[in-house]
Amino acid sequence: MGHTALQDSSGSLRIPDANLLHAGDWRAALEFVNDVASALSDDNGFVRSAGSGLKRLVASELTTLSICHLVSGRRTVHGDAAGSIGPAERECFDQHFREHPLVQVHGERSHPHVHRISDSMSSTAFQRTPLYADYYRRIGIDHVLALPVHRSQGWLVSWVFNRSGRDFSDREAALLDQVRAPLARLFEQTDWMPRIAVAPDDGPPRVLALSPLAPLTPREREVLQWVAAGKTDRDIAAIVGISARTVHKHLQHVYAKLGVETRTAAVMRTLA
Repeated sequence: MGHTALQDSSGSLRIPDANLLHAGDWRAALEFVNDVASALSDDNGFVRSAGSGLKRLVASELTTLSICHLVSGRRTVHGDAAGSIGPAERECFDQHFREHPLVQVHGERSHPHVHRISDSMSSTAFQRTPLYADYYRRIGIDHVLALPVHRSQGWLVSWVFNRSGRDFSDREAALLDQVRAPLARLFEQTDWMPRIAVAPDDGPPRVLALSPLAPLTPREREVLQWVAAGKTDRDIAAIVGISARTVHKHLQHVYAKLGVETRTAAVMRTLA
């Protein structure tokens, strides 16, 4: 089986079985946690270090940090590959946000452990859903696993792993579940924890409206909008028509004005 059952107030969920892990798995998990802890002092170090380290632990075609606002049903996605999800696909995801099995399990039921879509329904049943037809089929993904790191005040923050063809194994789920608790503690040490509510947004899907109260220049706001869309400094430089060094300077000014230290913190601080 590879899982044990968890009984909670809303029914039975599954906990990945740590007995499936080998000595090498435990060493890899410890090295990963140490690497992420060492990177926290760097700008955006949590996202960069955790994202690359998680892909080494468990292979995934798309590994991203997903920040969901459960009240508004909106999501932002962060990580090196986040830009591969286009605006049309993001809009499709938002349309089916509350139908998503992982949003239901981690957001609505507050399940604290790693969970796969296949833990909630068969692959055949999943592929018959509008969520799969409208979103996952479009991005070429068949199997999804989420590792939650934060759930409070209407926010759900998870690392999400996406694959085509081959589902995540019980052993892979167990390995990720062992780094879940320390990764959550490291996330809480960053300065970009979700703190504020999000009002309904009439702007582009996924790039939530920035607060007009933020003391930013038009160029700084433009740069920050592209950061919220998951673009790198180099991407933004090409889009806006300035150098990557100038983009970096704009972001340094944004951090100083908003009292944060990372690009993701700046986006979270100005969500409205």
